[in-house]
Amino acid sequence: MKIVRFMADEQPQYGIVEGERLFPCSGDPFTELTKQGKALALRSVKLLSPISPPNVICVGLNYKRHAQEAGVDFPSKPLIFLKPTTSVCGPGDPIVLPFHDPEKIDYEIELAIVIGKKAKCIPEVNVPEFILGYTIANDVSNRGAQFQESQWARGKGYDTFCPLGPSIATDLDGDHLNLICRLDGKVMQASNTSDMIFSTRQLVSYISECMTLLPGTVILTGTPEGVGFVRKPPVFLKEGQIVECEIEGIGILSNPVVRQR
Repeated sequence: MKIVRFMADEQPQYGIVEGERLFPCSGDPFTELTKQGKALALRSVKLLSPISPPNVICVGLNYKRHAQEAGVDFPSKPLIFLKPTTSVCGPGDPIVLPFHDPEKIDYEIELAIVIGKKAKCIPEVNVPEFILGYTIANDVSNRGAQFQESQWARGKGYDTFCPLGPSIATDLDGDHLNLICRLDGKVMQASNTSDMIFSTRQLVSYISECMTLLPGTVILTGTPEGVGFVRKPPVFLKEGQIVECEIEGIGILSNPVVRQR
């Protein structure tokens, strides 16, 4: 099943996507979604971020080849940081190049876990029952800020730096999905989540030992190789470009790049 959130009568509403049709629903994904009314053409609605998360928890350096290209050792434990919820935006929303270091803004495709019910100290074997599904994230990063400071909060936390969408897909194996990032149609990242150092079960279990995971919490699981700052010459986002992040079974998250006015 694919769950989306869209604008209806100037209010956010959940829906279920089947092919090119969108079925508006009452309720929410954490209790029950019930189809109501007639199906809409998917292309006729404005999709929002598929969830409005209470927290956005991120994992750094979680792909083997990405750690290798960055020249760092594999972490012995998941490297955890946070993005503010104000960084979240949806499909088609612009990624805004900020006033600070606008020439050093990088893309990072990531599989995102969406938590379905309250979780605390969950054993790995029980993790699947706490996962609602998966969506796509772009962990946009200001490399100028990130590499100037020991903490990543500013470099990762600008408004629009966490596009999510287009849907939450249930019934997927999050540890074996192809993912690809394109910049103006050119492939920049192409990998499979099987290259992750820590699996989805390991991540949810580990993070739940530290903090309570509320329904709707989004966990970004790390990015594969091919990011812009390690390329020679480096490749960073520019005004007018389009970033497309695609993950098998979920869809394509597309966002234009604009300059802050």
